[in-house]
Amino acid sequence: MARTIGIDPGTVSFDVCGLDDGRVFLDTSLPSPEFAANPQTLIDLLQSAQPVDLIAAPSGYGLPLVPIEKFGDQERFLFTLVDERERGRIPVLGGMGKMIPLMKVSGLPLLFIPGVIHLPTVPEHRKANKLDMGTADKLCCLALGIYDQARHYGISYQETSFIFAEVGGAYTAVMAVAGGKVVDGLGGTVGGPGYYSLGSMDAELAYLLGGFHKELLFTGGAAYVAGRPELSPEDFADLAERDGRARMAWEALMEGVVKSVAAELVTVPNPREILISGRLCRTEKIRQELTRRLSTFGPVRRVEGFAQVAKEAAQGAALIADGLAGGLYAGLVDVMEIRGAAGTVLDHLHVRDSAAIKQKYLG
Repeated sequence: MARTIGIDPGTVSFDVCGLDDGRVFLDTSLPSPEFAANPQTLIDLLQSAQPVDLIAAPSGYGLPLVPIEKFGDQERFLFTLVDERERGRIPVLGGMGKMIPLMKVSGLPLLFIPGVIHLPTVPEHRKANKLDMGTADKLCCLALGIYDQARHYGISYQETSFIFAEVGGAYTAVMAVAGGKVVDGLGGTVGGPGYYSLGSMDAELAYLLGGFHKELLFTGGAAYVAGRPELSPEDFADLAERDGRARMAWEALMEGVVKSVAAELVTVPNPREILISGRLCRTEKIRQELTRRLSTFGPVRRVEGFAQVAKEAAQGAALIADGLAGGLYAGLVDVMEIRGAAGTVLDHLHVRDSAAIKQKYLG
């Protein structure tokens, strides 16, 4: 038996899900701006849920199973990839930075969990010159996907196989699972455009920018292509039916997801199905169009979680925490080889200045 909590530090909301011997006891969401303004609200919520055996902390780009007691300056950088000078420019990331001192004195059993690139199940050649193959919250989505597919078809974790498209409120990530193991991923800053984020950046554009602030990565996505970044996904879907520029943005978003899924079919040629999740998949028109387009590759299904409020990543984080604590889902964690996570997101760089980058940030 285990009592655990998982947290999804989303761009739009912070979702929290708790499991007590497999039963949901905590299922809630905090608006990200509220968290950014006062991170203590999250600490208070976690304190009110005590006692718990383990909490999967908001882990950003991921850390290889680092307890809060061992979280230092290097970990502070690695889990956000934000320089000291920029921490206040992005409210959510700034809030996560302010959260750490509060967590350290809280006495809570917090553990930072890995991202996709930390896993030993991803071949080394796929990691070359990559940092974002799927952040920790995206790995949590994959854990939920493995759990869900095994439950849906009545198969073992080892028999699961799928391409996972997580179309979130800001970023889109597409990842691959074979035999219950994560084998590849295109993170939100690597693949096609998200709703807010531009996704991968043309290297020539990066050169012309001559250096840029991290917050730029939260722009350039479908909402910006449409010229209406204030639009909700629901209003965006409606506008795309009658406005030419919004329609162009719609095509960029949809085609980007399809291209990324097609690319992951190189690593998993015959997946059992294509799984979809994320904030945008809660919008009926977007979900229907993604399902229609992706059905070219096989059956398409939206992930079925077990919570009513908390998003998929928070549910997956709760599963991982339960498994690491020796609970019902220990087998899930074992199949995914999460305990074998190691290294940093900077370990696989091979560009000319990679040594200088590692020296600067890792010492």
